[in-house]
Amino acid sequence: MAFIDESVGRYLHDLVPERDPVLAEIEAAARKERIPIVGPVVGRFLEQWARAIGARRVFEMGSAVGYSTIWWARAVGPEGRVYYTDGSASNADRAAAYLHAAGLADRVELLTGNALDLLADTEGEFDIVFNDVDKHQYPAVYACAADRVRVGGLFVSDNALWSGRVADPARRDADTDGVRELNRLLYQDPRYVTSLSPMRDGVLVGLRVR
Repeated sequence: MAFIDESVGRYLHDLVPERDPVLAEIEAAARKERIPIVGPVVGRFLEQWARAIGARRVFEMGSAVGYSTIWWARAVGPEGRVYYTDGSASNADRAAAYLHAAGLADRVELLTGNALDLLADTEGEFDIVFNDVDKHQYPAVYACAADRVRVGGLFVSDNALWSGRVADPARRDADTDGVRELNRLLYQDPRYVTSLSPMRDGVLVGLRVR
């Protein structure tokens, strides 16, 4: 909650209903082990968007231990499919256990490796592509994923404000430049209507309209 008053951030966090035991367990592990997760405020935001467009097929690029995967999997329903991707086999094993405990394992396909390669190897269009990989890869994600979202679908990217570094013109590094470039590309793509929410570390949402 770096971009809003701390008390407002706490208020938003406390508005989210108490999470079920599986999500609560992941949140506790994330605090203890410093695992990057989107957190409950963004998680609910993602679920809301997915339900709003009737998403049934979601490709997640960079899933860690499956926290956001659970939000997506609940949104797509029993007939839906979420593609989990992560470069770490140990993360995938933990995610599999959490998904099983949540009763959602049958809605998720676990893929381990480079998310860009895994996307290229997975056929078809998606209702949502969610980007949360290493930040220097963001422009490459756009190049691979923007065409794979159906009309009426969403391209969503986490960490779009990158702790505010994107707003500092003196900050020049591969990660910051990668986030900046993706933001620019999606805003300037006429196929998308794009907005950037400052919740948490910034969530970029592009709605494909043509």
